[in-house]
Amino acid sequence: SADGGRNLSLDSIPMGLPMSDPTAWATAMNNLGMAPMGMTGQPLLPDFDPALGMMTGIPPINPLMPGLGIVPPPIPPDMPAVKEIIHCKSCTLFPPNPHLPPPATRERPPGCKTVFVGGLPENGTEQIIMEVFEQCGEVIAIRKSKKNFCHIRFAEEFMVDKALYLSGYRIRLGSSTDKKDTGRLHVDFAQARDDLYEWECKQRMLAREERHRRRLAEERFRPPSPPPVVHYSDHECSVVAEKLKDDTKFSEAIQTLLTWIERGEVNRRTANNFYSMIQSANSHIRRLVNEKAAHEKEMEEAKEKFKLALSGILVQFEQIVAVYHSASKQKAWDHFTKAQRKNISVWCKQAEEIRNVHNDELMGIRREEEMEMSDEEIEDPSEMKETEESVLVSQVEALKEENDSLRWQLDAYRNEVELLKQEQGKASRDEDTTKEQQMKLLQQALQGMQKHLLKVQEEYKKREVELEKVKEEKLKVETLLENLKEQESSASRVCACSQEKECPVEKMLSNSPVKSEREVLLVGIISTFLHVHPFGASIEYICSYLQRLDSKICTAEVEVLMTRLQNTFRQELSGVGASLEKRWKFCGFDGLKMT
Repeated sequence: SADGGRNLSLDSIPMGLPMSDPTAWATAMNNLGMAPMGMTGQPLLPDFDPALGMMTGIPPINPLMPGLGIVPPPIPPDMPAVKEIIHCKSCTLFPPNPHLPPPATRERPPGCKTVFVGGLPENGTEQIIMEVFEQCGEVIAIRKSKKNFCHIRFAEEFMVDKALYLSGYRIRLGSSTDKKDTGRLHVDFAQARDDLYEWECKQRMLAREERHRRRLAEERFRPPSPPPVVHYSDHECSVVAEKLKDDTKFSEAIQTLLTWIERGEVNRRTANNFYSMIQSANSHIRRLVNEKAAHEKEMEEAKEKFKLALSGILVQFEQIVAVYHSASKQKAWDHFTKAQRKNISVWCKQAEEIRNVHNDELMGIRREEEMEMSDEEIEDPSEMKETEESVLVSQVEALKEENDSLRWQLDAYRNEVELLKQEQGKASRDEDTTKEQQMKLLQQALQGMQKHLLKVQEEYKKREVELEKVKEEKLKVETLLENLKEQESSASRVCACSQEKECPVEKMLSNSPVKSEREVLLVGIISTFLHVHPFGASIEYICSYLQRLDSKICTAEVEVLMTRLQNTFRQELSGVGASLEKRWKFCGFDGLKMT
């Protein structure tokens, strides 16, 4: 065909591989079960799980999967957010309704560079398709079908996202409104074998490069192998013999001699040469013993210096502790403040602990010296006896060497034990100080809480006593009120009888507590209301009921009226403390008997 150069063939596709693509690197290495590492040795993805051999967020890619669930962004970053009309040379693209949901797409195949385009006009040609989609990027091939759809293959994967942006557009060829010249584009991912093959090749190449990089890294971090030992010859034997006599090259030469003996180079012809080299090696024992003696002497001198310095430090510690003890005596202690006394006691305790540690260290050194002196005293008579026996001299030397080595080991163990003790002592002191501080704080908090609890209990007892007194006073007041009411009722009865005898009926009406018909009505209504409320009601509650009948009624008028009618209404106190309340009760039945 005319577009033979655009066929989806493998030979015409350039295999370009950007080395700076971290996602491709990570995916390729994940498929191999390796940790994703960059070219510089840094991890590309922090969530790689080496136990599982895969990234926790990305599953291993299988080309046979129907899709990877990779959803492209809805709008490419270089495309406008609001879809507008696109004018081409021979056609026009009209955007879809923005309120409609975005067109559905299938799952993106791995390495997808091919899209399916449906809804093309019947009169649409390959040239028009190229004109529309070449704006998204370089088009490698177009395969058009007779049923108004085609497949387009792009050069890069990101161009597919731009092509998906055109999904939903209505296309019109020229200015024609014919149905054959219009259509609605539907762009979706397409699964092509060429794309999958290229993607697999890319992954394999990335995996090869990663293996090569890891092999180079392993070779770079592998320790260098030791230099090979030369083979035995008379010339090399003479060179090694000279090196054995040199103190600076002795270690290298003795290693060569050991290798030759282990290789089996010793035979009847070379036995004399090897014996001379072994004899030269034996001559170095005296040098090593002298060096050891010199080091022991230096160590003894250092021990003496350390012991003297430690004893001087202990003397100063004793003086400081003596100062603290003298300051703690009552003669000087009373003049310090509470904070100063606390600081002095803490300092004294710390100084005593440090002094005891140093004292134990000095006593340990002295015990070691006494043990060494006793060992020497024990060894002296045995040596005197063994000097008389020339046969056992060699055994004594061997025992002495073994004894020395054991003593060195013992000294090393003692030093390690002392270091451990010091570290443990420091740690325990720090822990003790922190624990003591925490205990003091807790004790202070408990003491404060106990004091607060005692205060609360005392206040509670006082309140109970006051409450009992208030109750007693209330009972007394109530008894007094009842007595007064009885006296007033008896006095009012006496006065009423005398007035009936002396005064006419008009004067009786003028002296009655009810002065008008309105007050009579109020008395009747209040009596009915209080009769319904046998436990009494407050003056505000009574007035709120009366004001529903007549809004002009005021609280003071009602209270004065009820106060005048003491045989009809009685005021009582109810509640305790802040909840004390005055309540009016109807007592007309009792008042009738009294009057």
